[in-house]
Amino acid sequence: MAMNEILHKALMAGIGVPEKLKEIADELVQKGELSESQAARLIKELSDKAGKTGEELSRTVSEIIKKTLEKMNIPTRDEIDSVNRKLKSISSRIKKLEESMKVED
Repeated sequence: MAMNEILHKALMAGIGVPEKLKEIADELVQKGELSESQAARLIKELSDKAGKTGEELSRTVSEIIKKTLEKMNIPTRDEIDSVNRKLKSISSRIKKLEESMKVED
């Protein structure tokens, strides 16, 4: 699951959107202002709209985090892995050089 999806679901659950929509629709059905099928359609439409808004918010939050990390000059996982590979290679070469110097002594 992508970070955007996780943020979106957490946001929607955190503010109780699905539950609140159902409560409102149930109340309208009880008052006779909506039929069951109209309520279901209303919930779906509003959930879809809330989902789109949540997705936009998730993208915005992700972009803010990305820009903040770039400004902080924090290396990415790939950059760290690349440095670690180079370090292992250099360490291996140093060890071989040290071993070859012991043989010459």
